Amino acid sequence: MSKETIIITSIAVALVAIAESLHLLRIRRVKHLAFGPTGRPAAWTALVPILRSIGAGALAWGLATLLYDVDPKLHKGDTESQDDLRHLVLVLDVSPSMRLEDAGPNNDQSRKARARDVLDSMFSRVAIGQYKISVVGTYTGAIPVVVDTTDSEVVRNVLDDLPMHYAFKSGETRLFDGLEEAAKIAAPWKKGSTTVVIASDGDTVPPTGMPKMPQSVSGVLVVGLGDPVKGSFINGRNSRQDVSALRQIALRLGGTYQDGNKRHVASDVLASVTASGDADSILQLSRREYALLAIAIGALLLALLPLALQFLGSRWATARPLPRRPRRPEAA
Repeated sequence: MSKETIIITSIAVALVAIAESLHLLRIRRVKHLAFGPTGRPAAWTALVPILRSIGAGALAWGLATLLYDVDPKLHKGDTESQDDLRHLVLVLDVSPSMRLEDAGPNNDQSRKARARDVLDSMFSRVAIGQYKISVVGTYTGAIPVVVDTTDSEVVRNVLDDLPMHYAFKSGETRLFDGLEEAAKIAAPWKKGSTTVVIASDGDTVPPTGMPKMPQSVSGVLVVGLGDPVKGSFINGRNSRQDVSALRQIALRLGGTYQDGNKRHVASDVLASVTASGDADSILQLSRREYALLAIAIGALLLALLPLALQFLGSRWATARPLPRRPRRPEAA
């Protein structure tokens, strides 16, 4: 809490307390006119000076906090506040085996094209405008292609048959390098704000060296691509989707494996993976929310007290209506 906020709140409470004390002295002089023969108001009115001071203090503290202690939030169009945006990190296998055409419902798509279709389906079922998207291409190493973009079309262009494998030296796929790069990108972000999606055929995944995801990662989805039964030959060996390796990756990362070769990612799986990992985040109010709550409570107290005093402050009616006299019958 800043010095200015403390000073403004203290001045507001002191001024209201002084004004209430002076008001009590004035009321005592006319107490019989205001409250009848007893000269006493309703018992609850003894709390009015305290409530009015609390209301003024809460209102002053909330406004001063928003002015001096809280940075303004940026809102753009109909999207949520920039501070509320979540992160999506896509680890995309771009090895030559991903260009083999044994994926899709009819086994006539390349694995990379199937990855694009599956991810497009995911984007259409989540509020993608609320995400900052990063793409990490991985083959014999890892390269961050896009970091924290809000333009989903940029990501679609990356997925649209961009030959990223030419950016790497030939060799075996090092999928864990992509996961390690994703962990580095997500490390400084807010806890539970990031979802990691891995799209790969699982070809040549090493048994050890799994990197640990930071606290910012709340969900991991591993999407398997390619025919898991019948493989295709590339570089003198048979390549197919390694379901067991991809399941192990999902298990060790605390995530979910989904076979995307024939079907898209199920909606319930997608909802569980993209949900925030911080279950209590809704209940954790920031100083900004506390300030807005204080403003609402303070303004409500100051607005309702005069009405309560008018109708519930005293049982004595200072102005009583005169009784109506019966009208005399007119002479015939």
